[in-house]
Amino acid sequence: MAMYCSVSLTAASGSRFPRNRNSEREKPILKQFKPTPASTQNWSISQKQTLVSGPLKRRRTTTTDVSDFEFAEKLKKIKHFLRKEGEDPIQGLAMIDAIQRLSVDYHFQEEIDSILARQSMLSRTFHSDNNLYEIALRFRLLRQQGYHVSADYKQARLVRNSLDHPHHKSLASFMAKNFHNDEPNGWSSELQELAETEFKMVKSRHQLEVVDVSKWDIAAAERLPDSMKICFKALNNITNEISYEIYKKHGWNPVDSLRKTWTDLCNAFLVEAKWFASGKLPSSEEYLKNGIVSSGVNVVLVHIFFLLGQGISKENVELINNFPAIISSTATILRLWDDLGSAKDENQDGHDGSYVECYRKSLLYENVSS
Repeated sequence: MAMYCSVSLTAASGSRFPRNRNSEREKPILKQFKPTPASTQNWSISQKQTLVSGPLKRRRTTTTDVSDFEFAEKLKKIKHFLRKEGEDPIQGLAMIDAIQRLSVDYHFQEEIDSILARQSMLSRTFHSDNNLYEIALRFRLLRQQGYHVSADYKQARLVRNSLDHPHHKSLASFMAKNFHNDEPNGWSSELQELAETEFKMVKSRHQLEVVDVSKWDIAAAERLPDSMKICFKALNNITNEISYEIYKKHGWNPVDSLRKTWTDLCNAFLVEAKWFASGKLPSSEEYLKNGIVSSGVNVVLVHIFFLLGQGISKENVELINNFPAIISSTATILRLWDDLGSAKDENQDGHDGSYVECYRKSLLYENVSS
């Protein structure tokens, strides 16, 4: 996976340093190790795009053709429905619940606050005809917003999905796909369409963020969310500082190699995230192939190689960039040791498996097939 970058590194004082001046000054010392293919699977959030892609250009996406004006019109229509339905106690609560479950509530916060304030007053003075749905919905929404509502009977009905994924503790954007509203009303289809459009727009924005962070460019990073800026700038700065120190001491600029190791590591984490999200365990071969990268051994050993400065040459750098056997074998040992020890002790819910677990699954599948 190639890394393209045209940004020259700058020292703390602001002085630039050129590309490598001694690419052939020492004899290669890594010839005895045969390179093995990189162990990262090219999966990312969109399943079509890795963390680094080339050539790195900010591409236009065709995820959605909805313009900002059309989206604003959809918002205006839903706000009209919300103000209208908010006059009815149960319909107003039902619409707020649907909006929150579809993860678009931040567009309607003012209207929601107004309706819930009115519902809070009604809950003190108005007694419904023991409609369990209305009582439960009003209780949850008002408690969630911070209003005091008496719990009355301290009894809970055990619902499997609600206990596994409590609504107030779950990310609405990840739970929205499980929400279905079949009520015969005028706003349900409009709200569903708005949520789908919102999802496509957010997905498009995230894809552009992946492209921006892949450039390893401070200017492009300014378009990222604040949380991503902090992580990117910290990693970029420390990588540049290490590269500059290596250049001063050994005359070689290793920035591309160091960035590639971090890219491989992040893409390996994305593969594990895909397994975790799908709830599917990979085969033992797939797990180990990705696991030797996610172990982080490659990042450590590549940094050590350049910091020691022994035998740095163009040929050796190309070899070490391709995950040679000395690195992959060490990473395999560490991954298996970690899975046999700490993975058994952690026994955490929702983990992405261990080699032992994947191997047992593979054996079971082979026995059933035979």
